[in-house]
Amino acid sequence: MGKSLTEIAEELKGNDKKVQLIYAFNGTGKTRLSREFKNLIVPSETEDLEEGATRRKFLYYNAFTEDLFFWDNGLIENEEPKLKIQTNSFTDWLLKEHGLGRAVVENFQYYTDDKLTPDFNDDFSEITFYFARGNDESISNIKVSKGEESIFIWSIFYVLIQQVINELKITEDSEEERSTHQFDNLEYIFIDDPVSSLDENHLIQQAVDLADLIKESNKNKLGLRFIITTHNILFYNVLFNELKINKNKGGYLLSKNEDGSFNLDPKDGDSNKSFSYHLHLKEIIEKAIENQQVERFHFILLRNLYEKTANFLGYQQWSAILPEESRQNYFQRIINFTSHSTLSNEAFTEPTPQEKETVRLLLGHLVKNFNFFKDEKDKHES
Repeated sequence: MGKSLTEIAEELKGNDKKVQLIYAFNGTGKTRLSREFKNLIVPSETEDLEEGATRRKFLYYNAFTEDLFFWDNGLIENEEPKLKIQTNSFTDWLLKEHGLGRAVVENFQYYTDDKLTPDFNDDFSEITFYFARGNDESISNIKVSKGEESIFIWSIFYVLIQQVINELKITEDSEEERSTHQFDNLEYIFIDDPVSSLDENHLIQQAVDLADLIKESNKNKLGLRFIITTHNILFYNVLFNELKINKNKGGYLLSKNEDGSFNLDPKDGDSNKSFSYHLHLKEIIEKAIENQQVERFHFILLRNLYEKTANFLGYQQWSAILPEESRQNYFQRIINFTSHSTLSNEAFTEPTPQEKETVRLLLGHLVKNFNFFKDEKDKHES
């Protein structure tokens, strides 16, 4: 029998693991889970992120963190578009008191373009963006894409975590004093799907960088517990291996049942490590489709991809995740191309144009319906 998100949040709270890593499809309820968890740690009727009690025990990044930032497109006064920040101690402490705007900019440029430059105003209440050129000229009045905006906001949160860890590393025995005591009782950091429109290389680096922060916290025994949710299989896999979660059994799959209840099932060992192999298979098939070179063995790889995905998700038969319409026809085509043939001439039969199209359609189905290596995401879950 399934559980409510509140019950799952209570289960996460009762776990003493330093890291709990959760994989779930978009729309499953990751963002709502972060809200339920926040309400368990800091019961409150307000959703203000920088509430004093919240900042003392719980810090979280999710879709509502991004709501602290909004665009003023300057249409009325014909001004350049600005990304504005709602007044909050969250950014004031980081940018005004510690002057870490430069660190945010460098982090943002690392994941986007070193010429795309955010420019804070004097009181750090708004940001404009310009594109620097090598001849001392620049292109101003830029409104960055939604993906770039998300990366910028994540860069602020990432630098915040860095600074919080640095503060907590200062102990009573140290000659240095903490610049703030508002994080002295911090217990949990909940990160909901930080993956944005990153290419695979930067996505891997983002996961490694986050893992380094978590390992730094654990190494210094700061007592922080991290809960991370993601819809991205590659991001999950890198974190899983970087943090050696297989030794601590802190990996989970969050799924939603038809009756609206939820399951949180442990996902350990090879089911997580196989994600890198999934990526390799996907790239081979995509390249064949792009170059119009789909051959018989690509059906074998496609079936392998379906089998591994179905196995990870707990389906008994891989055919269960085929498109419902014409499921039997697709199943028969793949079986015909992947079964052992007793006729030598059949082994060299080239797929017809319709059969090659089947490979493209079925790979697209896997990507679209199971969020398989998708870069875009809908962070505002219902």
